[in-house]
Amino acid sequence: MYGLVNQAIEDMITHQFSVAKWEEIKKTACLGDMAGFENMQSYPDNLTYDLIGAVSKTLDITTEQVLEAFGEYWVLYTAEKGYGDMLKMAGDSLPIFMNNLDTLHSIVGSMMPNLRPPSFQCTEITNHSLKLHYHSKRIGLTNMVIGLIKGLGKRFGTVCEVSLIESKKSEQGQEDVFFVKW
Repeated sequence: MYGLVNQAIEDMITHQFSVAKWEEIKKTACLGDMAGFENMQSYPDNLTYDLIGAVSKTLDITTEQVLEAFGEYWVLYTAEKGYGDMLKMAGDSLPIFMNNLDTLHSIVGSMMPNLRPPSFQCTEITNHSLKLHYHSKRIGLTNMVIGLIKGLGKRFGTVCEVSLIESKKSEQGQEDVFFVKW
């Protein structure tokens, strides 16, 4: 994953807890004296997974809780870190934005050549709900998607409910279907 993701994890911890808590998490993740992450540099996925595990252990919460909190935080973080205009191009409402997630990832992919983004597809769209199909080569990020959707709801001032209705793991990765109601 790109350093931007790892940097966002650090930012979330230092803002919601403390720099000392982040140092403890780095030690638990065996990152030693690593000073920080380069946003546009690609890092091994296991480094990010190790960070999530270290956050879980240090804060004594489940990895699912960490991922959901991080997903929600990610939406706000990327808007603040210079990607706000790009996010605005993807839509001005929750359903429009979610329907444009693949387009958004294509744009980001042009700037980040090693990006391996997930794929999203919206189906059964109504005035107050939709099904969001999520496909990723990475396993175990389901709760991050739940957090992302909740964060997008906050971004658009829309209270939403997210339910995982189907989940399948295979050699090709993870496939989940969420029911999103607003």
